[in-house]
Amino acid sequence: MAAALDLFAPGTAPALALLGARVGGLVMVAPVFSARSIPPMLRAGLVVLLTLLLGPIAHDAAQATALTPASLLGETAVGFAIGLGAAILVGAAEAAGDLMGIQIGLSGAALFDPMSGASVPALGQFMQLFAITLLLSFNLHHVMIDALAASVQAVPLGAPLDLERGLGTMVSLGGTLFALGLRFAAPVVAAVLVTNVALAVLSRAAPQLNVLAVAFPVQIAIGLFTLFASLSLIATFFGGWTGTYDAMLDRVFGAMLGGR
Repeated sequence: MAAALDLFAPGTAPALALLGARVGGLVMVAPVFSARSIPPMLRAGLVVLLTLLLGPIAHDAAQATALTPASLLGETAVGFAIGLGAAILVGAAEAAGDLMGIQIGLSGAALFDPMSGASVPALGQFMQLFAITLLLSFNLHHVMIDALAASVQAVPLGAPLDLERGLGTMVSLGGTLFALGLRFAAPVVAAVLVTNVALAVLSRAAPQLNVLAVAFPVQIAIGLFTLFASLSLIATFFGGWTGTYDAMLDRVFGAMLGGR
């Protein structure tokens, strides 16, 4: 157990500043913490509180406490990566909802999103809130704080970081977002595709049938039914989300540390 932090000890102030930059990077992008509905003063208080709580652990593991623009940027990038790993999972669910809305024919139905303050498609917002609800049910906030605490051991404060490789790896995680989004949306996309093919065959077999009058309600009904039937499968994936989250963090931190 780490000893109590001496605020007047040499090197404590720079260490706390670097740790605060890391915590700030997390709060900047992490789901829920970064929501616009949370007052800025509350977010600032959370940054200060987490910094003070993690201060003893971080100070003991610090390699250097030189306070420079490069070190502040590096610590912010570490915290940003921790929050980004969870944000990608929520973004994947929202991307799946947007894709399903296009396939079903509900892409024009937009609602105000209290999390981002923008108008988003209804299915995209539903999937986003569904994912956040699941992650909170599986202690999203606890896992991210635990990852932040573990990061001060894996990536000590002031450790030399390869930011170019680390940031490049974070950009490459965008592929994970779209891949997961496509996996979440796959059942709906497949069901709507089969429905459209069946309607196309029906229009050729019965030319007198007004397919346009039938296609839209059938497509929406099949799409929504498939969506709600597949929610349990999506929830099963999020039940083991920490494995995917840890794998993303290992990739980013491994790149930042140059494979050390």
